[in-house]
Amino acid sequence: MNAQMVLTMGQDALLMLLMVSAPILGTALAVGLLVSLFQAVTQIHEATLAFVPKLIAVIVAFAIAGPWMLTMLIEYIRRTLEAIPGTVL
Repeated sequence: MNAQMVLTMGQDALLMLLMVSAPILGTALAVGLLVSLFQAVTQIHEATLAFVPKLIAVIVAFAIAGPWMLTMLIEYIRRTLEAIPGTVL
């Protein structure tokens, strides 16, 4: 295993991390922005108002994007495990 293979595997891992986390983080970001805008306009500053909608939106995002995320992770693990014999030699 040379340095190029290690860097490629690290790059693939980071790309997979970004792809799998993007739907959840994007949803939380969008809902957080909307709730903050609502709080600023109405001047209602309740802590649960910021937390509960994000929690519900993230759960819905997991329900929608969960199968795709799981498929992507399984494929990544399969590719990584299949590459082990080639990297050992």
